[in-house]
Amino acid sequence: MELRHLQHFVAVAEDQHFTRAAERLMVSQSGLSASIRSLERELQTPLFVRTTRSVTLTPAGRALLGEAERILAQVRSAHEAVAAVQGVLRGMLALGSEQCIAGVHVAGLLAAFRRRHPDVEICLRQAGSGALAEEVAAGRLDLAFAVRTAQQDTDQLRAVPLTSEPMTVLCHPSHRLAAAGAAVTPEELGGEVFVDFHPDWGPRRTTDAAFAAAGVRRAVALEVNDVHSLLDLVDENLGIAVVPRHFRHKRESLTALPVKGTGERVYETVALLPPPQATSPAARALMELLETEGA
Repeated sequence: MELRHLQHFVAVAEDQHFTRAAERLMVSQSGLSASIRSLERELQTPLFVRTTRSVTLTPAGRALLGEAERILAQVRSAHEAVAAVQGVLRGMLALGSEQCIAGVHVAGLLAAFRRRHPDVEICLRQAGSGALAEEVAAGRLDLAFAVRTAQQDTDQLRAVPLTSEPMTVLCHPSHRLAAAGAAVTPEELGGEVFVDFHPDWGPRRTTDAAFAAAGVRRAVALEVNDVHSLLDLVDENLGIAVVPRHFRHKRESLTALPVKGTGERVYETVALLPPPQATSPAARALMELLETEGA
């Protein structure tokens, strides 16, 4: 089994299209098809279901994809490790992050990393904590800045704490909660209209867990995927939001109220990495920079 066959297989699986994958790999479509057929002959099973409009993985293809991604990530790490021993950090840093993550200024950290390691290509992916954990465990990301969840404690993943903070209610100044001006419990918020993120985002996960622990059901009527949309909706008095405390500084016109009665349910951010022996030199360099220069 040749590495190029695995590279070709992963590219087709990601693009779900032979032509697009061939263009990205800068190979001919006939050559790419021949490479996939060679791999299928070696494994003695089809890896893709091919139609005139799409390409999808077979069960065998899905089983191979995770292993292929891990093998390619390990090969890339090996090349980078040798370059690091020679005194030059090269290769790629594949980083994932939730938006507006607490405990690290991602843009500033990456700028400092580029100044120190100009030969490393930086790739950034923004997603929810669940998806980021899967990407790191599969070897598609070198590390990710995410929100801690119980599902992150596995043999393929380790979580390095960054910071933690309580959750806060944001509401319009004319809202009844703003008039009271007091800390609120989940029970007191049960009948409100909520603005929140997609269920995989860290703040949503933290809020859902806090309300579930308190035995309070809530309905998210306005679901968004970015912080500014959430703040805009609250600013128009269309609902309230329960968010990490640092969000309150992003829109000073809103009223911020502490949330009480949630016990240990706090917003905790972590750096997700593979086990130490599988951590790439670029990821180690980024974590060292974070430790020395701070968030």
